[in-house]
Amino acid sequence: MTLPANVTTGVWTLDNSHSEIGFTVRHAGISKVRGQFTEAEATLELGGSLADSKVAASIQTASFDSGDANRDGHVKGEDFFDVEKFPEITFVSRHVKANGDSFDLVGDLTIKGVSKEVTIETEFNGVAVDPFGNTRAGVSGETTISRKDFGLTWNAVLEAGGVLVSDKVVINLELAFIAPAA
Repeated sequence: MTLPANVTTGVWTLDNSHSEIGFTVRHAGISKVRGQFTEAEATLELGGSLADSKVAASIQTASFDSGDANRDGHVKGEDFFDVEKFPEITFVSRHVKANGDSFDLVGDLTIKGVSKEVTIETEFNGVAVDPFGNTRAGVSGETTISRKDFGLTWNAVLEAGGVLVSDKVVINLELAFIAPAA
């Protein structure tokens, strides 16, 4: 499969300041908590076709931010990410395949030293040239993981039944990449 129109080959880099790597997790069975990682690096290496393309990303676990300092401290600690011992979450693609109007990005996600294959359903949002002459491409993506699969097992049983933090975590990506210099 060929690349979308106006997309050039080469190594595109993540524009972290115009991207969001977020998550949603159910809390106490009644509400959803959202948060994001504010520091990440990624490259999108585009070959002549999607089959020749690769993605590699690293996320700084200490940049976790849910808007609540107490929760953030707990999640950065040993019960969850243990940022001192595991400073990065990484993703390395294996392949990309077309899925109707979208793409499935299949690769290895590593959290707390545990790697699992995940499929990120992605949507190409187009290409634009900004006022500074940079060519940008936008990609949205989503996947759902089991946090237990990655050793994130801390929880608390609720008095009324159930647990405080659901196992299911939805990862949401809104990414902007900058094209290689001509």
